[in-house]
Amino acid sequence: MTPRRAVNRTYDEIAIGDSASETRTLTADDLVLFAHASGNLNPIHLPGRQGEGDDEPAVAPGMWIAALFSSVLGNRLPGPGTRYRSQSVRFLTPARVGDTLTTTVTAKLKLADSVIVFDGRAVNQRGEVVAEAEAEVVAPARRVTLEDAALPRLALHRQAKFDALIAACAPLAPVPTAVAHPCDGPSLAGALEAAKAKLIVPILVGPPARIEAAAASTGLDLSGIEIVATPHSHASAARAVELVHEDRARAVMKGALHSDELLAEIVKREGGLRTKRRISHAFVLDAPVLDHLLIVTDAAINILPDLMTKADITQNAIDLARAIGIAKPKVAVMSAIETVNPSIPSSVDAAVLSKMADRGQITGGLVDGPLAMDNAIDLDAARTKGITSLVAGRAEILVVPNLEAGNMLAKNLTFVAQADAAGLVLGAAVPVMLTSRADDVRARLASAALAVLYRHWQTTGVSAVPGTDGTA
Repeated sequence: MTPRRAVNRTYDEIAIGDSASETRTLTADDLVLFAHASGNLNPIHLPGRQGEGDDEPAVAPGMWIAALFSSVLGNRLPGPGTRYRSQSVRFLTPARVGDTLTTTVTAKLKLADSVIVFDGRAVNQRGEVVAEAEAEVVAPARRVTLEDAALPRLALHRQAKFDALIAACAPLAPVPTAVAHPCDGPSLAGALEAAKAKLIVPILVGPPARIEAAAASTGLDLSGIEIVATPHSHASAARAVELVHEDRARAVMKGALHSDELLAEIVKREGGLRTKRRISHAFVLDAPVLDHLLIVTDAAINILPDLMTKADITQNAIDLARAIGIAKPKVAVMSAIETVNPSIPSSVDAAVLSKMADRGQITGGLVDGPLAMDNAIDLDAARTKGITSLVAGRAEILVVPNLEAGNMLAKNLTFVAQADAAGLVLGAAVPVMLTSRADDVRARLASAALAVLYRHWQTTGVSAVPGTDGTA
């Protein structure tokens, strides 16, 4: 990578035989970023795009390798201020993801007008010559020093975290799911895509004519899909809950109706899906700048939760985290500050919840608070403030003070930080997919995967995500 401090050498300072090198390991992200920058979408250069049945790993584009010579010339020798005249390259061995290339340039010939000819050689970690080059450049005539030559940070969003959750559902049986009132294209498409992915077996609950019209308007095929007839959205919500009690459904998915309509049926004391634990909602976010999933709770159901409700919200989120493969979730209980201040009630609640976890009243995770947003997810911020904690800077769950804070946080992460979002209602007898009408099909698929994994964890006490230990 580009050095943080770069100092050049002028034409007069360079002697024949002088050389400089840089070493770089080729990553999958390099190939994707190069495709964006160059517009070269040749599938042999893109991971996973070689074609059906082709297991050959992607190879680096020749121009990416050629640019390595440019990097050494521009950063090292001659360095900042160098201008290209020409370059020729011979490519001898393909470079693949994971290869470490050492690129060296050596001054071969000095010409008039500050022109220098360099030989170049790129060698991989096995000692194989990947490419040879000859470059003619105009060397700088004066000293140039870059005190900070670092590039701006880039975040490449691959959506791989949600892909991993969906893939983990493959060995599990699809979950029979009551889809409440799927009477528009997006909600119906989400249910049918989840069925196609073998995540759920949908039971469509609503007015048949409206469901069929939604299917016809979007070109969806309802062949083999069960429809349970109801006259309107209120009845659809009630009937979806009844299907759970009849053991015909083991999950519920929201369709084209208001969340309040569905939740009203779920939280009924008689005939609802309540358990001893308070029902809450969790957003699961795949943010490009984080290397792990982030759970934000509760941002959709409990408006101003009291202490004991927050305890249930926290426990629900820990259970979900364990279901998706986080064996010991790190939970940050959020406030505006990281110290207890009686004038800020959320800071007091956070401290109490942390102590409740210490005493075994909340189990399965590491709970700490109060923590502000910066020191909850950024390790440098936590260290700067002198916070010693296993959670600070590493949080995987953010328990927010109230619905307003959670909703704004989740939507900021989604629309400003470009995080992908899925969601699930927890604490009910079965998982409930409370998707938004603004969600795309992918978000609905991810929510369905959460439901499948959560249901599996509820019934077995073990996470189905490979390589984890989510035992209850």
